[in-house]
Amino acid sequence: MPQNHAVRIVDASDTFPRNSERWRPIRVSAEVIEAEIERLSRIPAPHNGRRSLFIVHPESKEVSGFAPGVQIAINVLLPGERTEGFRYNASQVELCIRGRGTVHVDNQTTVMDQFDVAAIPSMRRHWHSNDGDTAWVRLSYSNAPLLQRLGALYVEESEAASSAPSDDLFVAATYTSDSAPEIAVSPEGARLRGYEFLTDIPVVENRALFWPWKSVSASLASEPGDGKRNIMLLYNPATERRNGTTHSFFATMSRVPPGLPPRGPRRGHRHSSVAINYHFEGSGWSEVDGEKIEWSAGDLLLSAPGWSEHAHFFNPEGASVLTVQDHPLHIGMESLIWQERIDGPILTLGSQPGQKGYVGPRAVGTT
Repeated sequence: MPQNHAVRIVDASDTFPRNSERWRPIRVSAEVIEAEIERLSRIPAPHNGRRSLFIVHPESKEVSGFAPGVQIAINVLLPGERTEGFRYNASQVELCIRGRGTVHVDNQTTVMDQFDVAAIPSMRRHWHSNDGDTAWVRLSYSNAPLLQRLGALYVEESEAASSAPSDDLFVAATYTSDSAPEIAVSPEGARLRGYEFLTDIPVVENRALFWPWKSVSASLASEPGDGKRNIMLLYNPATERRNGTTHSFFATMSRVPPGLPPRGPRRGHRHSSVAINYHFEGSGWSEVDGEKIEWSAGDLLLSAPGWSEHAHFFNPEGASVLTVQDHPLHIGMESLIWQERIDGPILTLGSQPGQKGYVGPRAVGTT
């Protein structure tokens, strides 16, 4: 006779699903981050070379997340050090906040300078090395907490871990998605497909990509009225319509130049994707669900827990900010709801016509 073991039965009759409880916004000051960088710099070199720590939100209990599906690590490499290679099925966005070093992804090698950004795809063997004469410090953002919550995080720690496909994959190539059955079963579009479609998925090449700050900075506004944008997406073509830097995250670089007229009080916008800001130049404040949070250069801020109304304001000196959101993940799940004006419509982006006319958060384009 089948056994239920510890299964719970929950009666959901005459109910609707409940809205999620949002985590509170939280700021990690530059002073705290600097102190941890100094601490990591003083410890003995770890066996695997990884001087690393996670910044964990107080409401993250089961896994080490700064947001429910986002992990942020501070990584330090001293001159002459390197990390051991590994691969896992999480993807990463990395920001160099100090020094200079080299990212190795399979056979691809790229040097990162201050404020350069890298995207490291899933299941690519990667490691880091510092051939300079100062400490190299990076912030690394990954979707590992989401995979851990799903019970799906996979890690290969071996230096010999290979990202190359096995020859075994090409045995019995008669059975592929090109030859599998596909049958229409309704006039609305429902279809049947053979099992081959589940395992022989068309490949979209996803390489490690790098955005040099020198090039990104040249494309952002540097003075009022120069005709350049204040915010640009770091786009990875492999993510296609999801407009991501990885398949889980997008990263944007924003710059508000000094001397821009200050914005007066205004309502914010909100979206189901979580947003995390690292402010590397300037200062200002954010309002999140009515709470005012002041920030300055070097501060990290969970600025938009999912579906929290938020707006950002800048002091006369301006600011430069890296923002990471799990926006592409939500597009893939058809769960990205967005409200650009609090008195405006709530749209399911990617499934409905989007918020047109905006060139930045609540910033309407003008000609």
